[in-house]
Amino acid sequence: MSNSNQQDQINIELDEKTAEGIYSNLAIINHSSSEFVLDFVSIMPGIPKAKVKSRIVLTPQHAKRLLKAIGENIHRFEVAHGEIKDSEQPPIPLNFGPAGQA
Repeated sequence: MSNSNQQDQINIELDEKTAEGIYSNLAIINHSSSEFVLDFVSIMPGIPKAKVKSRIVLTPQHAKRLLKAIGENIHRFEVAHGEIKDSEQPPIPLNFGPAGQA
């Protein structure tokens, strides 16, 4: 048995809180010459204020690898479950939701 195989493995831990995940229905992406910043936001109907729930900072190289990995995963998903329909929605206004009052 080779030791190099054991040295190449990374032990990744996932605690319970992180395993629950964070819901996001909006991503805001900014970049500089040295990094990409992905802010994940959860906007709820009738609530005019939303907070960034999670921020991920990536090098340009890692951002490009993420793009490729997401593309590959979407392809595998669509092969298994059918095409994901890209509904053309207008930009979400901050006050989206029912306008009527009960």
